[in-house]
Amino acid sequence: MRDLFKQIFSFGLIGFINAGVDAAVFFAALHTITDNLVVANVCAWAVAVTCSYFLNSRFTFGTTPRLKDYLFFAATQVSGLIANTTALVLAAPLVPLVVAKIIGIAAGFVVNFTLARVLVFRTAK
Repeated sequence: MRDLFKQIFSFGLIGFINAGVDAAVFFAALHTITDNLVVANVCAWAVAVTCSYFLNSRFTFGTTPRLKDYLFFAATQVSGLIANTTALVLAAPLVPLVVAKIIGIAAGFVVNFTLARVLVFRTAK
């Protein structure tokens, strides 16, 4: 159980860093590429999921990054992208966009950690 809490803390800390990456890319995409929330969120996700995989491989789960594992990780994180985007789009009309983005990131975190731990890094102790 202690290992689980250490992994949750590490995943959360890396997630906090990636939340900054995600938000920065999201708002940059909104101001330069598109005015569509979904398109901007997918752009942000693509960058953040890559950062997340490499940092979590090394620091949270103690594994060596491999292309096959990265592709599998990215595929499992699509569910987190869907949760994130759904929460963002639903919250955006109700709260400031920054708050909606935070709500989306939080929704995605729950899904992403669960899938990463259960499916991608299941052999890590």
